[in-house]
Amino acid sequence: MTARFAYVPMASTLHDREALNRLIADYVPPLAQLGAERLAPTGAGAAQPLIVFVVTGGTEQSILELWEDRTETAPGEPLILLAHPGHNSLPASLEALARLHQLGAAGRIIYLQGPDDQNGLELLREAIADLQVRRALREVRIGLVGPPSDWLVASSPNPGVVREVWGPHVVPIDLDAVYEQFRSVADPAPMAAELIDHAEAMLEASPAEVDEAARFAAALRSVVADQHLDAVTVRCFDVIEALGTSGCMALSRLNDDGVIAGCEGDLVSTVGMIWVDRLLGILPWMANPARLDVEANTVWLAHCTVPRSLVESFSIRSHFESGMGVGIEGRFPGGPVTLLRIGGTAMDRLWAAEGEILQTGSDPSLCRTQIEVRLGGEKVSDLLEAPLGNHLIVVTGHHRKRLEHWQSTMVPEHLTLASAPQP
Repeated sequence: MTARFAYVPMASTLHDREALNRLIADYVPPLAQLGAERLAPTGAGAAQPLIVFVVTGGTEQSILELWEDRTETAPGEPLILLAHPGHNSLPASLEALARLHQLGAAGRIIYLQGPDDQNGLELLREAIADLQVRRALREVRIGLVGPPSDWLVASSPNPGVVREVWGPHVVPIDLDAVYEQFRSVADPAPMAAELIDHAEAMLEASPAEVDEAARFAAALRSVVADQHLDAVTVRCFDVIEALGTSGCMALSRLNDDGVIAGCEGDLVSTVGMIWVDRLLGILPWMANPARLDVEANTVWLAHCTVPRSLVESFSIRSHFESGMGVGIEGRFPGGPVTLLRIGGTAMDRLWAAEGEILQTGSDPSLCRTQIEVRLGGEKVSDLLEAPLGNHLIVVTGHHRKRLEHWQSTMVPEHLTLASAPQP
């Protein structure tokens, strides 16, 4: 069975070799139980996640050299340093990590009090899981169907930045490719009937309009399959103008089928959705913060699409802004949620807040699916004073600390962006 991770012991030649071998041997069993494979210091090209076991001091330069080699086979992978109480392991780890941070690299130190330090080993287990999520993100292919919508002036990053900072490949796809598939869909009726059968009500949209929305859903699914995509984000409003239908049903269905799907060509929010899905294993929802009350510390979030698996029931509506196609009005259950937003020029900033869903709404002046959320420790005024962009990601449960910890240790701080690779 393939090891979950590999580790490289780093020791100075000044120390007694026999004593160091005995020390390392004490740590081999607990590391093996976590699924580790021991490698020589030349093992920077390991296929699995790699950590450095800092056995002694005087290894700082060797650690940096290994990191440089590692960037060739696992670019952007944070460096995890495993420190212990003896032989100046901790000060060497501190110095090495400080230099890595100066270079804009991400990483962290896991400190073990000894081979039997269960708390420390649990932190190491979590760090390995974080690295595996990071590696999984680098395998993701996001289809950017049409360019980002014109109004997303803070949410249209260079695809090279997406790749360098978060990992996914961005695959540009011309909308015409989807239109061509749309015209070739033979029979959208079964998909349309399934939506109608499970809806609580159908208001503005007609059965014929549901058929056309299902036709677009089938077309987009074909493009996803043909391009081997793991996620997609669509310049939705152009679809409405070109085809007279909306993408809301298509995005809802893709999300429920395991393909993360974002709206409006918003790469930033789509990356956030993929991250939540891979890290927490929970399907998220993307929405507009439509209204807020600073005194009550509440915010209304709304959008015309929602994964059906997230809501207790739903009605078939029209798309709000255009009055065309199909929108989905879902009714969320109450309960804890976390709101988050990635942002910044380098996509290296994060705002996350925990709260509770107070109610589901049906205001005719907002997008169809609506929830009111009251925040706990964080303030909705943050959205006014230091916004990172429009859309927010909603995920059930309270996960702020987990998200912030992963982002702070797994996402590099970029000192210069001029050299960001092009797609």
